[in-house]
Amino acid sequence: MSKTPPSRAALRVSDLAQNTATAFEIVPDAAQMTAMAQELDLTGLRKVRFVGEVQAEGRADWRMTAKLGATVVQPCGVTLAPVTTRIDVPVTRLFLRAWQEVDDEEVEMPEDDSVEALGMWIDPEAVMIEALSLEIPAYPRAADAELGQTVLAEPGVAPLTDEAMRPFAGLADLKAKLEGDKEG
Repeated sequence: MSKTPPSRAALRVSDLAQNTATAFEIVPDAAQMTAMAQELDLTGLRKVRFVGEVQAEGRADWRMTAKLGATVVQPCGVTLAPVTTRIDVPVTRLFLRAWQEVDDEEVEMPEDDSVEALGMWIDPEAVMIEALSLEIPAYPRAADAELGQTVLAEPGVAPLTDEAMRPFAGLADLKAKLEGDKEG
């Protein structure tokens, strides 16, 4: 294990007070936000703030509770126009000393993904970047973006449309017609 902190915000576990919470606040400067935006494949990143505390959880474990705020800019998945998204989320991590690393070929993801192994350091900056990457919209879409309909067919063949791909829509129309015939 390295004695060198993984980041400027990292907290050495052996220096944390067992009976009081240790507060932290991370507000990256412009150069750090540019590097984060490149790492996360964003067009822009603004107003990043990660504030919270680390406190003892029992005798050997530690809990981080924090709030992440950031504004991300990404290209629209349809039009490539810039899409701005505000992210404000609570973040919780539980660092366990008795963490069991599974070393099988096939492993199921645990239900609680907020639990991590406790090492020499607790790094709020790494948790901030991970939490931000999980909250970024996977498929951002501009407000006016619409997916058009492409209709392709060989000459002389009826094109297969989105409407034709919905066979139950025709059944609903037939049902409505049959119910109308019964009433009339």
